[in-house]
Amino acid sequence: MNQKSENKEELLAHVDGIVRMVKIVFIAILMFPFVFYVASKINFDREEIAAVVEEPLIENGIDVESGLIVDEHYELVKGTCSACHSIALVTQNSATREGWKELIVWMQKTQKLWDLGDNEALILDYLEKNYAPKKQGRRAPLKNIEWYEL
Repeated sequence: MNQKSENKEELLAHVDGIVRMVKIVFIAILMFPFVFYVASKINFDREEIAAVVEEPLIENGIDVESGLIVDEHYELVKGTCSACHSIALVTQNSATREGWKELIVWMQKTQKLWDLGDNEALILDYLEKNYAPKKQGRRAPLKNIEWYEL
Protein backbone atom coordinates (compact mmCIF):
# COMPACT_ATOMS: atom_id res chain seq x y z
CA MET A 1 0.00 0.00 0.00
CA ASN A 2 1.08 3.50 -0.62
CA GLN A 3 1.18 6.38 1.81
CA LYS A 4 -2.02 7.98 0.43
CA SER A 5 -4.20 4.88 0.95
CA GLU A 6 -2.83 4.38 4.50
CA ASN A 7 -3.65 7.96 5.39
CA LYS A 8 -7.10 7.56 3.86
CA GLU A 9 -7.80 4.40 5.91
CA GLU A 10 -6.59 6.08 9.13
CA LEU A 11 -8.79 9.07 8.40
CA LEU A 12 -11.82 6.83 7.73
CA ALA A 13 -11.20 4.89 10.97
CA HIS A 14 -10.92 8.16 12.86
CA VAL A 15 -14.12 9.51 11.28
CA ASP A 16 -15.88 6.20 12.04
CA GLY A 17 -14.91 6.56 15.72
CA ILE A 18 -16.21 10.12 15.81
CA VAL A 19 -19.50 9.05 14.16
CA ARG A 20 -19.97 6.32 16.79
CA MET A 21 -19.30 8.81 19.59
CA VAL A 22 -21.80 11.31 18.09
CA LYS A 23 -24.43 8.54 17.92
CA ILE A 24 -23.89 7.69 21.61
CA VAL A 25 -24.11 11.36 22.64
CA PHE A 26 -27.23 11.84 20.50
CA ILE A 27 -28.95 8.82 22.06
CA ALA A 28 -27.98 10.03 25.55
CA ILE A 29 -29.42 13.48 24.81
CA LEU A 30 -32.66 11.91 23.57
CA MET A 31 -32.93 9.62 26.64
CA PHE A 32 -32.05 12.29 29.22
CA PRO A 33 -35.51 14.00 29.34
CA PHE A 34 -37.24 10.61 29.31
CA VAL A 35 -35.28 9.44 32.37
CA PHE A 36 -36.20 12.61 34.27
CA TYR A 37 -39.84 12.27 33.25
CA VAL A 38 -40.04 8.68 34.49
CA ALA A 39 -38.22 9.54 37.72
CA SER A 40 -40.62 12.43 38.37
CA LYS A 41 -43.63 10.10 38.04
CA ILE A 42 -42.35 7.63 40.64
CA ASN A 43 -43.54 8.58 44.09
CA PHE A 44 -40.85 7.63 46.58
CA ASP A 45 -42.13 7.84 50.12
CA ARG A 46 -38.85 7.67 51.98
CA GLU A 47 -40.49 7.05 55.36
CA GLU A 48 -42.47 4.10 53.98
CA ILE A 49 -39.39 2.60 52.37
CA ALA A 50 -37.36 3.08 55.57
CA ALA A 51 -40.09 1.40 57.63
CA VAL A 52 -40.14 -1.63 55.34
CA VAL A 53 -36.36 -1.90 55.27
CA GLU A 54 -35.88 -1.44 59.01
CA GLU A 55 -38.81 -3.48 60.31
CA PRO A 56 -37.72 -7.03 61.15
CA LEU A 57 -39.79 -10.00 60.03
CA ILE A 58 -41.12 -11.80 63.09
CA GLU A 59 -42.88 -15.17 63.03
CA ASN A 60 -44.12 -16.97 66.15
CA GLY A 61 -42.10 -14.65 68.38
CA ILE A 62 -38.85 -15.35 66.53
CA ASP A 63 -36.86 -12.82 64.51
CA VAL A 64 -36.67 -14.62 61.15
CA GLU A 65 -33.35 -13.08 60.15
CA SER A 66 -31.43 -14.02 63.29
CA GLY A 67 -33.47 -16.77 64.91
CA LEU A 68 -33.49 -14.91 68.23
CA ILE A 69 -36.51 -14.92 70.50
CA VAL A 70 -38.14 -11.48 70.24
CA ASP A 71 -38.08 -9.92 73.67
CA GLU A 72 -36.80 -6.76 75.31
CA HIS A 73 -33.19 -6.05 74.22
CA TYR A 74 -33.09 -8.75 71.53
CA GLU A 75 -32.01 -6.15 68.96
CA LEU A 76 -29.10 -5.18 71.22
CA VAL A 77 -28.07 -8.84 71.48
CA LYS A 78 -28.50 -9.27 67.72
CA GLY A 79 -26.35 -6.27 66.91
CA THR A 80 -23.66 -6.96 69.48
CA CYS A 81 -23.24 -10.70 68.99
CA SER A 82 -23.57 -10.75 65.20
CA ALA A 83 -20.75 -8.21 64.92
CA CYS A 84 -18.30 -11.08 65.47
CA HIS A 85 -20.06 -14.39 64.91
CA SER A 86 -23.24 -16.11 63.79
CA ILE A 87 -26.26 -15.69 66.05
CA ALA A 88 -26.60 -19.47 65.85
CA LEU A 89 -23.84 -19.59 68.48
CA VAL A 90 -26.30 -17.88 70.82
CA THR A 91 -29.51 -19.65 69.86
CA GLN A 92 -28.04 -23.17 70.02
CA ASN A 93 -26.71 -22.68 73.54
CA SER A 94 -28.13 -22.13 76.98
CA ALA A 95 -26.55 -21.06 80.22
CA THR A 96 -27.28 -19.42 83.53
CA ARG A 97 -26.61 -15.72 83.91
CA GLU A 98 -23.26 -16.61 85.44
CA GLY A 99 -22.48 -18.93 82.52
CA TRP A 100 -23.26 -16.24 79.96
CA LYS A 101 -21.15 -13.76 81.96
CA GLU A 102 -18.21 -16.22 81.97
CA LEU A 103 -18.58 -16.60 78.21
CA ILE A 104 -18.53 -12.82 77.74
CA VAL A 105 -15.40 -12.53 79.91
CA TRP A 106 -13.76 -15.34 77.90
CA MET A 107 -14.58 -13.57 74.62
CA GLN A 108 -13.16 -10.33 76.01
CA LYS A 109 -9.92 -12.04 77.10
CA THR A 110 -9.36 -14.27 74.07
CA GLN A 111 -11.51 -13.03 71.17
CA LYS A 112 -11.05 -9.25 71.47
CA LEU A 113 -14.65 -8.55 72.47
CA TRP A 114 -14.89 -4.91 73.52
CA ASP A 115 -16.11 -3.69 76.91
CA LEU A 116 -19.90 -3.81 76.73
CA GLY A 117 -20.36 -1.15 79.40
CA ASP A 118 -23.96 -0.65 80.55
CA ASN A 119 -25.17 -2.90 77.72
CA GLU A 120 -23.65 -5.96 79.40
CA ALA A 121 -26.38 -6.07 82.07
CA LEU A 122 -29.11 -5.69 79.41
CA ILE A 123 -27.59 -8.45 77.28
CA LEU A 124 -27.29 -10.74 80.31
CA ASP A 125 -30.93 -9.99 81.26
CA TYR A 126 -32.05 -11.08 77.79
CA LEU A 127 -29.87 -14.20 77.67
CA GLU A 128 -30.80 -15.27 81.21
CA LYS A 129 -34.50 -14.98 80.42
CA ASN A 130 -34.55 -16.47 76.92
CA TYR A 131 -31.59 -18.85 76.74
CA ALA A 132 -31.39 -20.29 80.23
CA PRO A 133 -30.94 -24.04 80.77
CA LYS A 134 -34.15 -26.00 80.31
CA LYS A 135 -35.50 -27.76 83.37
CA GLN A 136 -36.43 -30.88 81.43
CA GLY A 137 -34.34 -33.69 80.07
CA ARG A 138 -33.34 -34.26 76.50
CA ARG A 139 -36.94 -34.26 75.35
CA ALA A 140 -40.33 -33.69 76.92
CA PRO A 141 -41.94 -36.74 78.48
CA LEU A 142 -44.47 -38.60 76.32
CA LYS A 143 -48.09 -37.85 77.21
CA ASN A 144 -51.48 -39.33 76.32
CA ILE A 145 -50.07 -42.60 75.07
CA GLU A 146 -52.41 -45.52 74.64
CA TRP A 147 -50.35 -48.56 75.49
CA TYR A 148 -51.35 -52.00 74.31
CA GLU A 149 -50.69 -55.24 76.07
CA LEU A 150 -48.15 -57.64 74.67
